[in-house]
Amino acid sequence: MSDKVRGEIESLRQEVRRHDRLYYTDATPEISDLQYDRLMKRLQELEAAHPEFLTADSPTQRVGEQPVSHLDQVTHRVPMLSIENTYELPELVHFGQRAEKELGGPAEWVVELKIDGVAVAIVYEQGQLVQAVTRGNGQVGDDVTHNIRTIREVPLRLSGDDWPDRLEIRGEVYMTNHDLSLLNERRVAAGEELYANTRNVTAGSIRLLDSKICAERNLRVFSHGVGFCEGLNVAKHTDFLAALQRWGLKPTPNVVSFPSIQACVDGIESILESVTELDFEVDGLVIKLNDFAQRERLGARSKSPRWVAAYKWERYEETTVLESIEVQIGKAGTITPVANLKPVELAGTTVSRATLHNAEEITRKDIRVGDTVVVEKAGKIIPRVVRVETHLRPANSQVYKFPTECPECKTTLVQDEGGVYIRCPNNDCPAQVRERIRYFASRPAMDIEGLGEKLVGQLVDSGMVRTYGDLYLLTADQLQSLERMGKKSSENVIAAIQETRSRGMERLLPALSIRHVGTTVSRILARSFGTIDAVMAATPEQLAEVDEVGEIIAHSLHGFFSSRQGRIVIEDLRSCGVSLAASQSAAPTPVSDQLAGKTLVVTGTLITYTRDQIHELIRQHGGKTSSSISSKTSYLVAGSDAGSKLEKAQKAGVKVLTEAEFEQLLKGPGS
Repeated sequence: MSDKVRGEIESLRQEVRRHDRLYYTDATPEISDLQYDRLMKRLQELEAAHPEFLTADSPTQRVGEQPVSHLDQVTHRVPMLSIENTYELPELVHFGQRAEKELGGPAEWVVELKIDGVAVAIVYEQGQLVQAVTRGNGQVGDDVTHNIRTIREVPLRLSGDDWPDRLEIRGEVYMTNHDLSLLNERRVAAGEELYANTRNVTAGSIRLLDSKICAERNLRVFSHGVGFCEGLNVAKHTDFLAALQRWGLKPTPNVVSFPSIQACVDGIESILESVTELDFEVDGLVIKLNDFAQRERLGARSKSPRWVAAYKWERYEETTVLESIEVQIGKAGTITPVANLKPVELAGTTVSRATLHNAEEITRKDIRVGDTVVVEKAGKIIPRVVRVETHLRPANSQVYKFPTECPECKTTLVQDEGGVYIRCPNNDCPAQVRERIRYFASRPAMDIEGLGEKLVGQLVDSGMVRTYGDLYLLTADQLQSLERMGKKSSENVIAAIQETRSRGMERLLPALSIRHVGTTVSRILARSFGTIDAVMAATPEQLAEVDEVGEIIAHSLHGFFSSRQGRIVIEDLRSCGVSLAASQSAAPTPVSDQLAGKTLVVTGTLITYTRDQIHELIRQHGGKTSSSISSKTSYLVAGSDAGSKLEKAQKAGVKVLTEAEFEQLLKGPGS
C-alpha cells in the first residue's frame, strides 16, 4: 500500500511540475485552472495523510509554515558586479568598439531588457533549489530563499537531466504593473498605505520575514545570467538562455543578437518600440557579448565587467485622467488605440495622448474611459499608460468597445492569425494611403521637403494622390488649388519631389514600407545587388545569404516583390522615371571582377582587416558576402577562433582561406 501511495504522490508531483512549466515558463497551458487545482488538492491530501513522504521540493511547499526570525548574510561565490551605464548611444558605440578592438574585430552582441526589479542569485544543487540571495553590496547579500520558493516561475526542482551539478542563476525579481494595481486595490479596502511603484513593493516583499505575505504579492523572476557553476557546458549566452528554458526557468524575454556593435546600436530603435507594450517596468537595455570565451578574454575591472554595458534612460511618471479612446490606422492597416488624456506636464512637455498599443492590452490592464491612470515617458520613448489606479475608478467609468469595422473605409476588421493586432485588410483604405505617402516623404525615406502630414492629407483626400507614382505626376498648378498653398511654396514642393527621382534604391526601399526593411538593410541590399530588379529576381535563399539580412527579412522582401501589389508599385515608379538602381555613393568602387559570381563567408578574428573592411573589399572585387555556410558558398575566410563555421565549411567541402591566401586570390592567377 505504501509503495502505491508513494508512486501516486510522485506521479502527481511530476504532473504538477509539468503544468507549472507549461503555464509559467512556456506560456502554453494544457489544462484549466480548475483541473490544476484538483491535481494540487489531491497531492495536498495525500501528503497530509502520509507526512513521511513529504519532501522539500514538492510543489505544495511553496509557502513555509513558519516565518524566519531574521535574514542571514551570505557571501557570493562569484561577486555580483555592477554594470557600466550610459545614457548616450555614441558612448555605447565607443564602449563596444573598444571591446571589439581588444578582441581583434567585430563580435556578436546580445541586447536584453533591463528589468527594473531586484537582482537575485538562485542556487541549485543536483537540480534542487537550495538557496537564493539578493545582490546586496555585490559581495554579500541577504538570504531570501524562503521567499523565492513562493514564486511559481522558479522551479523547486529543475526539469530534464542535463543541468550542472551546481548551477547559480542570476536574475531579476519583479512585479507586473497590473498586479500592483490589484494589490493597491486590496490595500485601499484594508485601509493601508498604497505602494508607489513595482520596484519598491518588490524590494520590500522579497525581504519579508513571513513568506506567506510574500506569496500573496505574485512576484515573478526573469533569469538572465550565470554565477558560480560546476559543469555548465554552453559556449554562448543565447545557448545558456535556451538551456534555462529547457530546465524550467523563465529566461529574460525579447533577446536579440547582432553581428557587431554598430549593427547592435542601429537595431536599438526598433527594440525600443516594443518596450512600451510591456506590463513590467524596464529602465534600459543591457548589451553583452554573446561568446563566453570572449567575455573571459576581456575580464573585469574592479567594479564592472568589460564585456557588458547598460543603455539607460530617465523615466518620468505622472497621474492623470483618461478622457476618451480613439483609434489610428497605420500604413499596413494596423489599428492602434490611443488614449486622450487630461493634459499633464511630463519631463518638460505637456502630454495629452498616449498609445494603448492593441485591444489585448486594454483588456489585460482593464483600461476604461474615466479611469485615473499612471502615464510614463522614458527617454525618447513615446508616452504610455503604465497602469490604472483601480482604487480611484469612478462609478461611471466605461468599458471600451473595440471597433469591428474600419472607422475610415468601413471595411470589416480582421485579427492577425495567432497575433494580437487587428487590421483593416483594405489596401486602398484612405487612412492607410495617407500613412504610406506620409512615410514615403519622411526624412528616413525619400526626404521630400515641404511634403508634410497636412499637405499629404489634402492630396489624398482630394483624390490627387493614391500611389507613390502619383506624386511624380503632380503639377504646381494642382497644388495651388489646395488650401494655404501659394505659387512659390507649390513650386518648391514639386521641385523637391522631382529631386528624389535619383535618390537611388537605398533610399527607395525603406520608403516602400516593406516590413523589417529599414535604412541599414536597404544600404546592404543596394551594395549587394545593385538594382531593385536584381532583388526582385532573387530567391528567399539568395536574399538570406546576404550578410545582416537573414531569413525573416528575406521572406518579407520576397513576399512583397512577388505579390501583385508589390510589382504594380515598382512598375508605377519605373514609369515615372524613379531610379531603381543603387546611387553612386551606395555602390562599392569597382577594383576588379576577380570575385565575380563568388560568395564568401568571413569568420574568426582577423589581423589585417576589420569585418566591415574585408566585406567592402570583397564587394569591390565583384563578390558577395554571406553570414552563413551553404551550398552556394565559394570560400570561407577564417581568422583565429573560427569556431563552428570552420567545421561546417570543412564538412561541406568549402575551400578555407587564410587572410594571406585571400589577398593572393584578389591578385589573380599568376600573381
